[in-house]
Amino acid sequence: MADTASPQATESEAELGSSDKEVIEELKQAYEAMKQQLDLVIVGQEEVIEQLLISIFCRSHALLVGVPGLAKTLLVSTLSEVLDLGFKRIQFTPDLMPADITGTEVLEEDMSTGKRIFKFVRGPIFANMILADEINRTPPKTQAALLEAMQEHHVTIGEETYPLPDPFFVLATQNPIEQEGTYPLPEAQLDRFMFNIRVDYPSATEEEDIIKRVTGTYKANIETQLTGETVIKLQNVVRRVPAADHVVTYAAQIARASRPKSDDAPDFVREMVSWGAGPRAGIYLILAAKARAILQGRYHTTTADVRAVALPVLRHRILTTFNAEAAGVTSDEIVNMLIDKFQPSADLEI
Repeated sequence: MADTASPQATESEAELGSSDKEVIEELKQAYEAMKQQLDLVIVGQEEVIEQLLISIFCRSHALLVGVPGLAKTLLVSTLSEVLDLGFKRIQFTPDLMPADITGTEVLEEDMSTGKRIFKFVRGPIFANMILADEINRTPPKTQAALLEAMQEHHVTIGEETYPLPDPFFVLATQNPIEQEGTYPLPEAQLDRFMFNIRVDYPSATEEEDIIKRVTGTYKANIETQLTGETVIKLQNVVRRVPAADHVVTYAAQIARASRPKSDDAPDFVREMVSWGAGPRAGIYLILAAKARAILQGRYHTTTADVRAVALPVLRHRILTTFNAEAAGVTSDEIVNMLIDKFQPSADLEI
């Protein structure tokens, strides 16, 4: 499908001011520069990098799922350097407590007066970018502490509320293989992640390049491309990118069609899906489509953008039935079937 605009989308470009268009052009150039910097450390994974940046510019969070050794942690830490953001890594373990993430009050004595007061010591959650490594390895109570911060952007300790720095986003990782002793995230908590990003094995050529880099003397020098203030400015511009009515209708149509009890659901959804995507799916489809459009230097959103982000937005919001699991049908296949089933109107977008 060509990524061309409909007449409605072209007319809606007027909603963007000249300053916004300058920011979009700035972002497009910065995006190319960021990819070049990340290529110095990360081999391949172009789609993963694009999806990570989309979630960041949408002021949202992402879940990276992949087997060990695919440089998920390295990718996130390198990205924090490219963006010049405060970065903290939290290794989730079964004995991790909520206070280990949010911080806690400690009793402190004033040596001059002898008076004792409680002082709040901030935890690692007070950073711009949080890497929650193996988030499914800690009990639900600790998971909830992190997820509350993700949703509210503040931490409450006792009677005091402490705002988190801006920008703030959580990039969590999960290992899909070993599930013994883990605490899988409930669906309601998974729904707070905008994207579920699949990190796959590298190609043969990429793997050879990785081996040469890691076993040699190669060392990359990363240069900062964007500051936190610039990221916030770009996040604000994303929401002002116009999306024509037919693009919004298309996103809502796909989200509603994933629900087996919906009148819009096709037969394969009724047979193989036990629970479909909620309203957040449509919201994130449009937001992600807007961010993808401006990363490519366009001033409007198309249905092609919606289709491009459908997998990471929907794969963790669609639960398959037992019969579908027994037949080996995954949520990814369901999403692809939905995209094939619902094609945009030819008179609006080709």
